Amino acid sequence: MIIAREQDVTAAALAVMERTSDPRMQQIMVSLVKHLHGFVRDVRLTEKEFRDATSIIAELGKLTTDTHNEVVLMAGSLGVSSLVCLLNNGDQGNTETDQSLLGPFWRLNSPRVENDGSIVRSETPGAPLFVSARVVDKDGRPVVGAEVDVWHASPVGLYENQDPEQANMNLRGKFTTDADGRFSFRSVMMIGYPIPTDGVVGRLLEAQGRHPYRPAHLHALICKPGFKVLISQVYDPNDPHIDSDVQFGVTQALIGKFVRHETPHPTARDVSATWYSLDHTYRLEAGEAVLPRAPIK
Repeated sequence: MIIAREQDVTAAALAVMERTSDPRMQQIMVSLVKHLHGFVRDVRLTEKEFRDATSIIAELGKLTTDTHNEVVLMAGSLGVSSLVCLLNNGDQGNTETDQSLLGPFWRLNSPRVENDGSIVRSETPGAPLFVSARVVDKDGRPVVGAEVDVWHASPVGLYENQDPEQANMNLRGKFTTDADGRFSFRSVMMIGYPIPTDGVVGRLLEAQGRHPYRPAHLHALICKPGFKVLISQVYDPNDPHIDSDVQFGVTQALIGKFVRHETPHPTARDVSATWYSLDHTYRLEAGEAVLPRAPIK
């Protein structure tokens, strides 16, 4: 098509997209062109703004490394990660779900830990946390032999890949559920933390006057053949940013019961001061067990 006016550009692009042989890809590309061209018209995007936008997209890629994923961070900061998650779970967004966003810090090959073991691998000051969790199906029956990856930030608000003071794989571990669908471990109580702000996402937050904080949370990724992989986060309701998560990830179903104790722990003899406990149930949906691509190494 020879372009005679600006409307012709969209018509020409749509004609090409509609020739895509794969039906799903055709649907996505046609919709993408419609919305992208509509966005450009809606905001009357200037040539300078277009050049700036392409530079930002290129910068997102350059800032993504083996230990940091700026693209995933941006998707969360725009609410896209949370929206995709909720649209694809909980009866397509109509009911509550234990699913959550993966985030930019999951790593493959976490060390295997026996139930009741510790995931603390280097000196990590903080109040002890004892987690007892159960994995069940949609009818409440225990899921036996599920693999459970857990990970969380330290009491200074850093994951171990961000902090040279922490040992490799500190506060990460892989468990197997027992005959009752349970797994349990010891760690330290995490705190909320600011997401990295030294890149494109940081500039966006500054321009919008937004804080960079995520409320304290525990990550889990649960895998068992016959079930959809569950990616979940359990949030501490007492965190000051529980209702203003910079990544839009907190839902009612993901708020946990982190209980503070001031009496000695009943079995851990080294714990006599403040400690915390979390008892939580994760629910799996039937489906195909496909692991996501790890955002970092």
